[in-house]
Amino acid sequence: MTTRPLAGAPARRRAVPARRRRGGDIRVALLCLSPALAVIGTFVVYPIVATGRISLTSWNGATPELPFAGLANYVEMASDPEFGNSLLVTILYGLGVTVLGVASGLGLAVLLNAPIKGLSLYRGIFFLPVVTSSIAVATVWKYLFEADGPFAFGLNWLGEPGLALLSLTLLTAWKQLGLNVVLYLTALQAIPAQLYEAASLDGAGRWQQLRLVTVPLLAPMTFFVVLEGLIATFQGFDLVYALTQGGPLGGTEVLGFLVYRTAFASGEFGYAATVAYAGFALVVALAWMNWRLQGGGSRWS
Repeated sequence: MTTRPLAGAPARRRAVPARRRRGGDIRVALLCLSPALAVIGTFVVYPIVATGRISLTSWNGATPELPFAGLANYVEMASDPEFGNSLLVTILYGLGVTVLGVASGLGLAVLLNAPIKGLSLYRGIFFLPVVTSSIAVATVWKYLFEADGPFAFGLNWLGEPGLALLSLTLLTAWKQLGLNVVLYLTALQAIPAQLYEAASLDGAGRWQQLRLVTVPLLAPMTFFVVLEGLIATFQGFDLVYALTQGGPLGGTEVLGFLVYRTAFASGEFGYAATVAYAGFALVVALAWMNWRLQGGGSRWS
């Protein structure tokens, strides 16, 4: 005798295997991510692969043919004094920008984190340089630091390699200041107030609270600010182009400007792609170091 289900009773569903459910979830996730993956593949992955291909050629940028050159460009780059100078300038430039960016960004963020009147106005003022055109900013700074400019003070800021690099470093640090302040403010507001109260009960003053509570808890954000500043300097071009044109005597010729000059002034697109790939490799190495310093690799060890 068979038992029929009662009228109106819901039919019992068959259990779906976990593997099939996971497969369906993955397909749905890929479908939702497909627009973003298409954009990343078109504007990020493809240019990286295409640049790597061009770096293995002696292409001049004008002909449809890509004469294969193997590793000749990389061998030339290893002994190229211009590349060595550009790499050194970029490292000094990056170190200067990151040190100034961390110190000034953290200091101003601590001040702006206090309950003062007009706080939103101050934050907006400090963020203005970030959204201002780089060419416009560099043009104004070039006028200020010219030999007869108001900030010259008897120094030839843009006529000597060391002073020109210092001018470029100050300009870049100033332009990134607002972003660093916002990042540090976000991290400061996430620190529980109870930690400062406990430190105060233990007799810690303002300076000790900053040194023993604030700075250690801001370490992840500091790593991010450092990485962001280094990446910006390794990719820097617009400020250098408008302020110094890479001069004088190559004193401000960072890797980004060397790539531009080699490709569009000399017509050596293959070698320019090689220099660009070297800069890309350095940025990836810096990102990996930042990831390791924050303990990102511990889960795989």
